[in-house]
Amino acid sequence: MSGKVVVLLSGGMDSVCALYEARTRHTVAACLSFDYGSKHNARELPMAAHHAAQLGIEHVVIPLPFMARHFVSSLLQGGTEIPRGHYEEASMKQTVVPFRNGILLAIAAGFAESRESNGLVIAAHSGDHAIYPDCRESFLAAMAKALELGTYAGITLLRPFVHMDKAAIARRGQELGVDFSKTWSCYAGGEIHCGECGTCVERREAFELAGVPDPTTYASRSPLPPRPQ
Repeated sequence: MSGKVVVLLSGGMDSVCALYEARTRHTVAACLSFDYGSKHNARELPMAAHHAAQLGIEHVVIPLPFMARHFVSSLLQGGTEIPRGHYEEASMKQTVVPFRNGILLAIAAGFAESRESNGLVIAAHSGDHAIYPDCRESFLAAMAKALELGTYAGITLLRPFVHMDKAAIARRGQELGVDFSKTWSCYAGGEIHCGECGTCVERREAFELAGVPDPTTYASRSPLPPRPQ
């Protein structure tokens, strides 16, 4: 696919890498972030803004306050405490925001078509499927068809990392010159990464497996928990 694309940019390491990857293949019309009331939005969004500014790309943030008000998830403001442990543990299902990607992609498709773009880039990867149903390729393929059929532009949903794990994304990001110190993963939303929640564990594990230096400051560097059997 050629033409203009909009990149879904949370400010996490995956979406930042997807932005830098997209620039090698497409014209990026805008970066789109959502403030949906997560505990870590205030940490992520400045990272997204930083990379968009570095690349001279417009950054748009759409507020979605209804999600934190009406949805149940430990990830959201007012939700229960973020669980600690491996990111594939059943307890991490508490962090699922119901149908989040379905909602965000629907809004993003309308935004992209309004910006005369014909593609959307999402950074879902192969490790997401364990816990998050709206990150699985079966779901994304269905959404891709819906976006194509539901827009005059025939919006294409591009998912460049869907068959890659997070370690491979870290390696690719290093090749692309991504400054990983300007990305945020921790769901707890503290001053620094906690080092023990599922996303911190996934981040630490990815850098370790990739052999890429991890520039992140963690509150805890306790041994990584084992992957559940």
